Amino acid sequence: MFQANWTSVTMFFFLGFSHYPKGEIIIFVLCLLMYLTTLLGNMILISITILDSRLHTPMYFFLSNLSCLDIWYTSSAFPPMLINFVSGENTISFLGCAAQMYFSLAMGSTECVLLSMMAYDRYVAICNPLRYPTIINKRVCMAALSWGLGFLNSLTETILAVQLPFCGKNLINHFVCEILAFVKLACTDISLNEITIMLGNVIFLFVPLLLICISYIFILSIVLRINSAEGRQKAFSTCSAHIMVVTVFYGTILFMYMKPKSKDAAFDKLIALYYGVVTPILNPIIYSLRNTEVHVHEVRTNFQKQEKN
Repeated sequence: MFQANWTSVTMFFFLGFSHYPKGEIIIFVLCLLMYLTTLLGNMILISITILDSRLHTPMYFFLSNLSCLDIWYTSSAFPPMLINFVSGENTISFLGCAAQMYFSLAMGSTECVLLSMMAYDRYVAICNPLRYPTIINKRVCMAALSWGLGFLNSLTETILAVQLPFCGKNLINHFVCEILAFVKLACTDISLNEITIMLGNVIFLFVPLLLICISYIFILSIVLRINSAEGRQKAFSTCSAHIMVVTVFYGTILFMYMKPKSKDAAFDKLIALYYGVVTPILNPIIYSLRNTEVHVHEVRTNFQKQEKN
């Protein structure tokens, strides 16, 4: 069956926004600018974290991993999409589609787990500060676990998807190889795929979100016991950036999955586009604006440059 897929369907066509040719030009320009901004912002944040020894902390270690995820996720999906916009072909090979689907799923799953690890980091820092150095010394193992689980989930769903028979159907009603749009092309029962995708969503979306909520319930209970307003403000400031990132990330995903089914497929694609392009841009911006350590590094760098001049 697997070999038959390769011979019957070797190329897929994206429907994308082909019904809105004028809109495609605007979307292309916006996506190109946002993609370049995503690369620049996340690369700057990774560079600052590596170069400044005072940022060699667990929180910024996880943040560097998050920036790598955002770069990898956007680079797996949007350069091919931008090329298709320019060429007008809107095609992708079977192998390319499988690879794109695999990496985008892996990055999305990993980010969910990583955000829960970052919440645990904040929980230990505030609720068990004396044990913080001992517990968070395992941050490399925690990050490796996030990546491993994400790639394992993606591998499972992708293998099940590419083994489906397509019977010549190769028009994907999306602008990238999104797994639900991909499996809907199959000319056989996809119940197993739908169950696997649903289980993956529960494990990698709702379980990490539940753990994040539990972590912040404990954090809130500790912070409210702090007598000084300055102490409470300092505690909240260490969590504010992560809370904003989680809100944007999960807010977009939950809206995509829980909103009423739209008759206009273009609207669903725009929501997916927002999740894929805008969210990775916001992460470095939010952390840069909400963390004084990054500002200190920027001010010190500018001062050093002025001294040299």
